[in-house]
Amino acid sequence: MGNVTGTVAARMAFFPPEPGTYEVFRDGEGRVYMTGLAGAAEKGVEVRLVETRGGNRVVATFWRHPSARLTVLYSHGNAADLGQMLDLFLELRAHLRVNIMSYDYSGYGASTGKPSEFNTYYDIEAVYNCLKKDYGIRQEDIILYGQSVGSGPTLHLAARLQRLRAVILHSAILSGIRVLYPVKMTFWFDIFKNIDKIRQVNCPVLVIHGTADDIVDWSHGKRLWELSKEKYDPLWIKGGGHCNLETYPEYIKHLRKFINTMEKLSLTKQTRQTGDPSASITETKYNKCLRFGR
Repeated sequence: MGNVTGTVAARMAFFPPEPGTYEVFRDGEGRVYMTGLAGAAEKGVEVRLVETRGGNRVVATFWRHPSARLTVLYSHGNAADLGQMLDLFLELRAHLRVNIMSYDYSGYGASTGKPSEFNTYYDIEAVYNCLKKDYGIRQEDIILYGQSVGSGPTLHLAARLQRLRAVILHSAILSGIRVLYPVKMTFWFDIFKNIDKIRQVNCPVLVIHGTADDIVDWSHGKRLWELSKEKYDPLWIKGGGHCNLETYPEYIKHLRKFINTMEKLSLTKQTRQTGDPSASITETKYNKCLRFGR
């Protein structure tokens, strides 16, 4: 029964869209381009092909904002790929004033290989390393964002990094099997054991979930928030489903407030480390900001 359950969970975990939502190609100078992103350079978007330790090549896009202090590393949901999310990244970059690094998992979009739990881990590790080495972005300035299945690679990486700025969990899962059955313990054959990994995350965590989510029950988000060490004011979207939270006005409003708070905390941390007397936020205010999102 256990092996059967594990197989079912693994099969249900990945539903990549049909190929063809976009293509990538190189010009005569070896630069990478993506269909659907005409004038990408003018829009401040760079397309990369990143090699993973799983032997695959994943497509990543870096959306640069000229005044960004923070960078969001975005792991998308299940039945989506980069070709379907271009408009969302444009809007998030504009509203939040952040850089965004997004990528397609192995077997999604134009990324090579096959989707699997461990391939998603190799994928996000490779993209994170690209952010550090090719863009010079510090761990302290990175926010990991995981939507639905993307919460798996997000918490995998977050549990291993000690100086992240923050984590955002959007319609996240407790684990693969718990989406299917309300089990009370973690089995060895389960996938994306987020319920265990969230306890190892040492940075602020924002949880966003719809109360009417019929794919991943709201209780998943609630439990992840309860288990977080550094809780930020969660966003429970009343009546929100699994795939439509971005359409609610409180979504972008709450995200903007969160990003602004993280920027203030980042400046405060730098001030404490350097002794700069120009600090505009005290230790007491630091804790208040974190707890109440103000």
